[in-house]
Amino acid sequence: MRKVVGALCLLWVALNSYGQRILNLDSCRNLAMRSNKQLLISRNNLEAAQNEHKAARTNYLPKVGLTAGYVWNQKSVHLLSKDTRNQLASLGTSAGAGLSEIAQNMATQHPELVPLLESLGTPLVSTLNGVGSQVVDAFKTSTYNMYAGSLMLTQPIYFGGRIKAYDNITKYTSSLLGEQHDQMLEEIVYSADQAYWQVVSLAGKKRLAEGYVKMLDKLDSDIQKMHREGIATKAATLTVRVKLNEAEMSLLKVNDGLSLARMLLCQICGLPVNTQIQLADENKTELPVEVSLQRPDTLTAYSRRHDLRALSEAVKISDENVKLVKASNLPVLSAFGAYNLSNPNVYNGFRNKFSGNFSIGVALHVPILQWGEGRYRLRAARALAQNQRYLLQDAKEKVNLQINQARFKVDEAQKKLLMARKNQEKADENLRYADVGFHEGVIAASDMLEAQTAWLQACSEKLDAEIDVKLTGIYLQKSVGGLFGNN
Repeated sequence: MRKVVGALCLLWVALNSYGQRILNLDSCRNLAMRSNKQLLISRNNLEAAQNEHKAARTNYLPKVGLTAGYVWNQKSVHLLSKDTRNQLASLGTSAGAGLSEIAQNMATQHPELVPLLESLGTPLVSTLNGVGSQVVDAFKTSTYNMYAGSLMLTQPIYFGGRIKAYDNITKYTSSLLGEQHDQMLEEIVYSADQAYWQVVSLAGKKRLAEGYVKMLDKLDSDIQKMHREGIATKAATLTVRVKLNEAEMSLLKVNDGLSLARMLLCQICGLPVNTQIQLADENKTELPVEVSLQRPDTLTAYSRRHDLRALSEAVKISDENVKLVKASNLPVLSAFGAYNLSNPNVYNGFRNKFSGNFSIGVALHVPILQWGEGRYRLRAARALAQNQRYLLQDAKEKVNLQINQARFKVDEAQKKLLMARKNQEKADENLRYADVGFHEGVIAASDMLEAQTAWLQACSEKLDAEIDVKLTGIYLQKSVGGLFGNN
């Protein structure tokens, strides 16, 4: 029967372990970086800035554009006025009156020419009217439907440095967003590390609480037996039982805290909060602690801190913005070439036929009167640039203070760890002596309880000191810019 029960227990443990996901510190970091939504947004912003920089560099190159259009007109365009058209259309009639008078004079003087003059009069008027109508039609254009197109090439020659300034602004903006992205990576890694070691700490506290409960449970059993034998008092049994109840309540609180800490770590790692996880370091009784005595270099921190590097890029952006504002007050010179196409053909009597023409030239724009707008904008840009320098200086001062505080906390945590280890050794030894003395009847139950409580406190303080050394070391790395993604 015992073999069957043992096999079932082993099977249950195996199934429970199979459902758990084992994570180390690096895997928690990687999961957190892959799942963080703000980091994904930052990556997209960085990609957008990089493309903006690529777009800005195209301003150095010539641009080619095509324009096409269609226009319907209610009336056609005529190059002659209405009065002129009427005169030309009745050219023969108008001239006929004068010719008729001349013919009458000739007929009076030469009667023999009357038949000839009569035969020439009507055809001549008709011919002249026809010629006039042809002239009118020649100056009439068919512009009811108009088509036009233009292919133009423009090349900037001199823009006062605004193209270069805009190019630099987009470049520095891309660098700034890159530094902000790396800074966000460090913050995510820092949060993951804190949550990871918090779980490890509470898991250790749980082991200690369970061990303490076992001690008190054994002591309770022993003191109950001694009470039945008349060796211990009822008060002693009650004291032990109260301590046992307190220890069980503490264990319950630690279990709840550990569950919440695991949920928080899962949330940071992008896992469902109910995911069963186990950390690689949570079952270690001794945490490896590296004691670093190297003093951080402040100047090195200035060059590695992503927030300071981002502020430096912001200073560069503000300086380039000053140049851009300056350039807006300078002349602009550009060259252009174009091929224009139209139907009706404006180059050949407005015929209904596509025809075009090449043209090249230069264009110059000189700002003359702006009522001081450029001067005021330049002053504003210079003031904003100076503010960016103030922000950078202030940030450097705060970083210097932060590094010194972090170094002090690391030193303090390492000293506490050394003392905590010594205290635990003494507590272990004291507990052994107390256990021997209690079972030999030379130490009272209250002294045994005191030794067990002192042992629990010493072990808990050592665990806290180990975790504190870990966390303060991580904070120091973050302060000097060496936690993640630095070069």
